[in-house]
Amino acid sequence: MSVAVVTDSTACLPAELADELGIAVVQVQLKMGDLVNDEARVPIPEVIEAMRAGTPVSTTPPDPNAFFWTYQQAASTGADAIVSLQISGRMSATVDAARQAAEHVSVPVHVVDSRTTGMSLGFAALSAARVSGAGGNARRVITAAEDRLAGSTELLYVDTLEYLRKGGRIGAARALLGSALSIKPLLTVQDGEVAPLARARGTKRAINRMLELATERAGGARTDLAITSFGADEQAELVRDRLSERIAGANAPRVVACSTVIGAHCGPGAFSITVSTA
Repeated sequence: MSVAVVTDSTACLPAELADELGIAVVQVQLKMGDLVNDEARVPIPEVIEAMRAGTPVSTTPPDPNAFFWTYQQAASTGADAIVSLQISGRMSATVDAARQAAEHVSVPVHVVDSRTTGMSLGFAALSAARVSGAGGNARRVITAAEDRLAGSTELLYVDTLEYLRKGGRIGAARALLGSALSIKPLLTVQDGEVAPLARARGTKRAINRMLELATERAGGARTDLAITSFGADEQAELVRDRLSERIAGANAPRVVACSTVIGAHCGPGAFSITVSTA
């Protein structure tokens, strides 16, 4: 049996890595002003510039047809089953589009609501693809993804909660609204939505606290680390270097481009650390 692995673009997977492991990536849509496009077609600096200029920026899930044709392509090239891993259904209707498409495909499609996003989703897709490449059946591929999701944590820094509030993705982090401007919220993803984790006075202390939390959650030699940046490249490089020093037994941290869909909700200056144990 050949099992195809599909995810969506909020997984933040570098294109070359997805291609290497045969992971198909369905694009979530980004709307800037009156223009709608696949998020991968819109450079991060362009999105940040639009947001800072006050241009309306919003997101929309893929059309079910995008999933349908991706699934059909996998089936036509020999897949006997498909495992499709999606952004949390509490953050996006993307998983609903995937399920709609799955009903019309000629092979079994197992749609998994990851209840997270970012590289937590990306690492799950990578684990799933590796098990599939080793000949695992659909059940083993799903189990690999679910195990990786259970062992992953998203640590998120945002300059302001305003973009999450405007986009309706603030979740339980709403409790932090109204904090002093110098207080920087640290967030995570819990029960499928953004939730408060900690707070710190100023960016420097916030970064130090994130590093402490990441170190606490790292489990050792089989820990993967990723840093995503949305207009916070300097901070991301600093965090990568300091994580390398703090968590010597883990795989080398990688800095990856943030999904512009995630960035559109978090705002310029946001970055995250993903801690994921195999």
